[in-house]
This record gives sequence, C-alpha cells and structure tokens, in this order.
Amino acid sequence: MLRERKVKEPCVALGEGLEGDVIQGLLAMLPTDKVITAKDRVTITPNWVNYNTPQTGTVVGPESLRKLIQYIKEKSPARIVVATGSGGADTKDVMKKTGYQQIIEDEGVDFVDLNYGPYEEFELDHPIIKKIKLNKVLTETDFLISYTQIKHHEEATVSLGIKNIALAWPPAEIHGFPKADRGIHEYLHEFIAAMAKLIPIDLTILSGDNGMIGTGPSHGKPVNADLVVAGTDPIATDVVGARLLGFRQQAVSYLHQLIRSKVGEGDLRNINLMGMPLNQAEEKFSQAAYGYKIVLDKYEILPLHLRSKTH
Repeated sequence: MLRERKVKEPCVALGEGLEGDVIQGLLAMLPTDKVITAKDRVTITPNWVNYNTPQTGTVVGPESLRKLIQYIKEKSPARIVVATGSGGADTKDVMKKTGYQQIIEDEGVDFVDLNYGPYEEFELDHPIIKKIKLNKVLTETDFLISYTQIKHHEEATVSLGIKNIALAWPPAEIHGFPKADRGIHEYLHEFIAAMAKLIPIDLTILSGDNGMIGTGPSHGKPVNADLVVAGTDPIATDVVGARLLGFRQQAVSYLHQLIRSKVGEGDLRNINLMGMPLNQAEEKFSQAAYGYKIVLDKYEILPLHLRSKTH
C-alpha cells in the first residue's frame, strides 16, 4: 500500500434522511472528523460512470457532493481536489451534463480527470496487469475519499467504495472505454482487490439515496432508501454496503480476497458500528428496493462464517 490510512480503527456509521445533511452528520461521528490537517491534500473521487442523471441511481448527486466539499473545507486543508475518470463517457461532458462542473466552480476546488496524465507507474498484484499507470495526483494525496452509491453490479456483484476507486483511477486513455482493455475485466475481482491493496482509502461514503438494484452499474432499478453509510475502513464499510444489498462478505469475491489478505476488517463483530442499527438499515433498504423486508442480521450480527443448526 502506498501509505497508511489516516484512521486504522474500523468504524462505520449509518444514518437516514436527506443525503447531504446525513453525510455531514455521519462524518462528525467518525474519527476522520479530527484527522484532516492544514497540511493535508484531500482528494474526493465521486462515481461519475456516465451521463445518466442521479435520479437513475447511476451517479452521485451534485448537491450532496457540494455538502461534502463544504464539510471538508471547514477543516481548512491545503488542497481539495475532485478527481475521477468516467468509464462510459468523456469525464468533462459528464461534468457539464449532470451539474458537477457548476458545483466545482462554485466551491472553488480543483478538478483532475483521471483518464489522462501526467502519470506515475505502480506495481500491481494481478494475474495479467503487473504494472499500471495512474495520474500522479495519487501520490500528492494525503486523504482519499471514495463517494459512490450502493449498487448491484453485473460483473463485480456489488459496486461500492472499493470498486469505485478501482475503476475510476485507471486511465481510459490507456485502458479504453469502458476501461475493458489490457485485462481489467478478464480478472475483474482480482483487479479490484489489487487496486485496494495499492491505494489507501481514508473515508468511504456509500449512498442509498438513489442507489441501484438489478443490472448495475447503469441499467438497474433506482432505489431511494434515504440511507447513507460512511466508514474509515474501506473493507468494513463495503461489507456493510453489501449487507444492504443482501450479500454476506464471502458472496463478493474481491471482498473475500481482501479480508483473507487482512487488508481491512471483514468481521462485523469487530467493527465499531455507529448510528442507525444495522438490522434497521437492512429493513429500510430492502423495503425500498423490493417492498419486502430482508434482514440478514435479524437477531445478531452474523460472523464471517455462520455455524448453526440451520446452515
């Protein structure tokens, strides 16, 4: 990993209500609230996969991004950068058509299109891609935020904070649109795991306000559950996000790989869960998604491997 994460403790906070307000409330609960200093360069990577509007559940909301930027600005860091690379369209066109460009201009923060250089080259633990070129803003980042929705994904099983970083950072200039060249999708779960081992994510924010079920990342059913998950450990946070979609840790290959490699905490019993109880969040998301309550952790927080008479 390029550097240590800012916060080692696996804390995950859940909340309900208006997305932008909930995000700010959850961040105030987490240890990250006090670790951003005046020397830090903060990079926010939002999910901007294509032109689809936030109402479709495909991309994050512009106004919630504004609230996140404003919250970070209160910490007076040395620099704030919004950096991402769309996999389905030209990033700058996505910015204009979905309203993100106006937010960035209004808030006076920098923008970097990760689909282009200047690059630095990094070694990668992957069956095909042994080295990868990524925009040099990565090594100029002291605090990285992954901001995305809670979505099913037709290839990655789920699209959450780790997958957002893994697919936003490879440059389309090299890997093509939709970044399928050079072996990324041949061993997709291995690629997502390899990128997670390389890139430290200090804060993950998962939105269940306009999330998606079915055929994600772009053509599924939008789900407005008015839920947000935020956490300091990217593995732990994605484990909670996967729970809301009905999956336990070992159901998502790249999560299981990362847990086995001890990159982060995968056992919910060892995670400091804050805010809304997990079983209530599972009820709320499933009710919004299916009109039916589905709760994996109904009576207790399930461990990595359940040992009971019913399984």
